[in-house]
Amino acid sequence: MSRVGYARVSSTGQSLEVQLDQLHHAECDRIYQEKRSGRTADRPEFNACMNYLREGDTLIITRLDRLARSVWHLSQLAKEFEKEKINLIVLGQNIDTSTSTGRLMFNMLASIAEFETDLRTERQSEGIAKAKENGVQFGRPSKLTDEMRKEIYFKRVAGATIGQLAKEFRLGEATIYRALSAVKSFDAQE
Repeated sequence: MSRVGYARVSSTGQSLEVQLDQLHHAECDRIYQEKRSGRTADRPEFNACMNYLREGDTLIITRLDRLARSVWHLSQLAKEFEKEKINLIVLGQNIDTSTSTGRLMFNMLASIAEFETDLRTERQSEGIAKAKENGVQFGRPSKLTDEMRKEIYFKRVAGATIGQLAKEFRLGEATIYRALSAVKSFDAQE
């Protein structure tokens, strides 16, 4: 059962020294450290740390914001740690998930995070529905006009290959297939 530390600062101008001192004082067996933004998923040392942790290990960090990219990410980590029986100690917030009080605090934070995510999703869905009622169209406007779709269709019927049509119209092959399908379904409705 290892005591594994993780330290992170956001930019190269910041120092890891304070966090590393705290992690050494907490008697970590191994410490992962990096200078990367917490918002990015590209954190090699964080990924190496997560891969190293095993059942019964304890991850030690100085503050929660050093670990997770977002509240949602924290919630996901809480579920993963619970499933894999990995303890978490947050030095700056006195959280220790090996104790019942620490688990309660951490799970409350994770539950609040999940609740906020659910509320945000509901509000977003309601906003999208309202916008659609008001005639707002989502997504990028189509590059193809009905005339272009028909021209693609007639050239295909005349023997042009999908690749030739894609080059001529400067479109992807998938777009050519969708254009052909749209013309066929339009013809079938008439």
